[in-house]
Amino acid sequence: MVTGASSGIGAIYADRLAQRGYDLILVARRADRLQALAATIAAAHGVQVEPMIADLGTEAGQESVAHLLATNPAISVLVNNAGVARLTPIDGSKVADLSSQVALNITALARLTHAVLPGFKLRNEGTIINIASVLGLHSLAISSVYSGTKAFVVAFTRGLEQELAGTGVKVQAVLPAATATELWDPSGVPLSALAPETVMQADSMVDAALFALDQGESLTMPSVAEADLIERYEAARVALFGASQTGTVAPRLRGPLSH
Repeated sequence: MVTGASSGIGAIYADRLAQRGYDLILVARRADRLQALAATIAAAHGVQVEPMIADLGTEAGQESVAHLLATNPAISVLVNNAGVARLTPIDGSKVADLSSQVALNITALARLTHAVLPGFKLRNEGTIINIASVLGLHSLAISSVYSGTKAFVVAFTRGLEQELAGTGVKVQAVLPAATATELWDPSGVPLSALAPETVMQADSMVDAALFALDQGESLTMPSVAEADLIERYEAARVALFGASQTGTVAPRLRGPLSH
């Protein structure tokens, strides 16, 4: 199953998984585009492709997809790709824009993972790919909500990896930088506003992420050339957490009334 499959990253994941011989369930809210893509992929790769029309930003959409994930034992891969970005300062943001990002980027992703996980663990196999963003590690003045939702995806996937240690279930967080998709124009920052040399093509991003999955990576940043930079970041994060486990106030923060 691939969510947010009617265009961009989701559509390319669908194509690449079909190339690998997977039958597909493609989830999106735009019926015409989804049905056309399903027919194209089925004809190109000789696999079964089922379009599922659902708006994962709604309770009803989440419930229908979660039910299918919980009851269909044939599903062996879940790509949580559906997402939305509204890049604007909090001051002046619409409440609906805040809520839609949380509902789709956080609630839907967590709920679908929760639905599919018992079956994966029972069968001791399965793969969950969660599409995050480099903005899950860094916030801009216009990205506080979006960065917060993608930081959730990163933290959620890290915790899930720990939970699944020792099982046959694999999990991967993918953190793209700027990628050429339709997400940008409705976000408030058009793709044309970005420096072209900073933008990766979506097919290149997906191919790199799948290659990394094959190599066993659980956190993938497709545009970062230096693997040791990622490793140092992760080591520093773990060390900082470890340093917090003392139960005492740090000497640098002890004021005149501290004991």
